[in-house]
Amino acid sequence: MKHTSKLADIALLIGFAIMVALGPVIFTPIGAGYPDLLQKFAIYGIFAIGFNILFGLTGYLSFGHAAFLGVGSYAAVWSFKLVSMDLLPAVALSVVLAGLLALAIGFVSLRRSGIYFSILTLAFAQMCYNMAYSVLTPITNGETGLRVLRNDPRVLDAAIGYVSPMPSLFGMQITGWTGFYICGAVLVAAFGLSIAIFRSPFGMTLRAIKSNQNRMGYTGYSTRPYLLSAFVISGMFAGLAGALLAATDPLAGAERMQWTASGEVVLMTILGGAGTLLGPVLGTGIIKYFENIFSAYNEHQLMSVFAFLPDAVREGVVKTLSLFVGEGWQLTLGLLFMAVVIFLPGGIMEGINRLIGLKHTPKVKSLGDSPQRDGLGEMVIEEMPAHDRTSEIEKKAAEKKARATAP
Repeated sequence: MKHTSKLADIALLIGFAIMVALGPVIFTPIGAGYPDLLQKFAIYGIFAIGFNILFGLTGYLSFGHAAFLGVGSYAAVWSFKLVSMDLLPAVALSVVLAGLLALAIGFVSLRRSGIYFSILTLAFAQMCYNMAYSVLTPITNGETGLRVLRNDPRVLDAAIGYVSPMPSLFGMQITGWTGFYICGAVLVAAFGLSIAIFRSPFGMTLRAIKSNQNRMGYTGYSTRPYLLSAFVISGMFAGLAGALLAATDPLAGAERMQWTASGEVVLMTILGGAGTLLGPVLGTGIIKYFENIFSAYNEHQLMSVFAFLPDAVREGVVKTLSLFVGEGWQLTLGLLFMAVVIFLPGGIMEGINRLIGLKHTPKVKSLGDSPQRDGLGEMVIEEMPAHDRTSEIEKKAAEKKARATAP
């Protein structure tokens, strides 16, 4: 078994950083090269990367991760109101509170596995969502949502004489292209941390748990602390994404904690490729593109696209395609998701690996059925022993028997 080299990981991280920096150039031809949407790509990419640490490495499917996203948003807005309009205190508070909530929820939910774990996380998330609307209204401002006001105290800002009308980072407002590159830098840092976790002994242990948790227990490992650690780390990533959401839009509402937000990050991860490094980011880009750009297409735009066709043919084509764009964008996304699940169980990254001819590694009993992919995913298994000590002895015995019976 041979890990991908550190050089390959560094090259992957640098390549990813370059792609993020060139985001405006890459997405402009498809109509998505404006800062607000690219900020969403980056923020939800962080959310998906964190979710992938739990689901991709351990196989534990959480339907409640939006709770940590929402807590991160609320914590960031309170930081903007009480402490400072600078981003750093808000991020610190959001990550800590999201981690503490993840610790509490994970401590209870990880007593079960499989569908029972998923239902428990969903139940906790819905509890948080409903509490934000009702019981915790003094903290969350209920349906109206929590927002930053001009007369908020902001103790730290008042003490140092710092004045900023909007959330900022060292005086740089998190809006426009500046906001995108700040979010993009955080995305690159989160991606680098994800690589480190995937390649670490901790990450290897999580993959072994995904492969065969019972066998891990038989070897003397207590798997629960590892699972709880992965759950907390994943929740902290979600809290970080929530803080950035609040920074780009200083209004935190309970809708960010709804079960649909949890389902969205599940779709992002599976569509791109669970257990791979780039998959969740790719899945995030596809879903957010469909949600914000593809959904905006209408019949008039389709008419202009197919203007080269004869009138009778064009009308039929436009009427047919109009079912799949605009308000029907979710139908197209659903069909895409079905096709990926049926033909590319490893997600879009599996299709990319096939296209570029990356080597697919064999399934090994010691690693179970968890797909061990390549440098873009978990690790490379260059060579597996063709036989072990027992088979070698049997082969020698067969050769000896053949020589003895030979004429």
